[in-house]
Amino acid sequence: MGFGSGIVIPDTGIALQNRGANFSLKPNHANCLKPGKKTYHTIIPGFLSKDGNAIGPFGVMGGFMQPQGHVQVLTNIIDFHLNPQSALDAPRWQWIAGKKIKVERDFPQNILIGLENKGHLIETNTDSSEFGRGQIIWKNDHGIMLGATEPRADGTVAAW
Repeated sequence: MGFGSGIVIPDTGIALQNRGANFSLKPNHANCLKPGKKTYHTIIPGFLSKDGNAIGPFGVMGGFMQPQGHVQVLTNIIDFHLNPQSALDAPRWQWIAGKKIKVERDFPQNILIGLENKGHLIETNTDSSEFGRGQIIWKNDHGIMLGATEPRADGTVAAW
């Protein structure tokens, strides 16, 4: 589970993914495989466009954190007007179950207090690797390419 299925196709170096482990063949299961149904999985890179024009790809990998990370990065950019690097640098939260939420250690205290006042159970996690790892490549309104990468991982932006 740490890195795909652990199965590599002989003579190719291609490792098979394992996110299909979340699918079910039980008819009453919420994530049952059946014709015409879009089952939930987390192999979901993103691509942003605006007014019919391509802006570019982005993604936050990290299992069940992936869709949550995508929403947080886009919210930081669209609603809070952060640039791509600042959007990736911003502290993240992760919904676990019920009212349990994990947050990174530098999460804003005023928001934590507000969540606790609403009955949420907050756990501060010092290990930022659980909050996803993302990258962004976008073209701005002037046609300039922008790259951004996570402080939570060992990525880098390289241009030529």
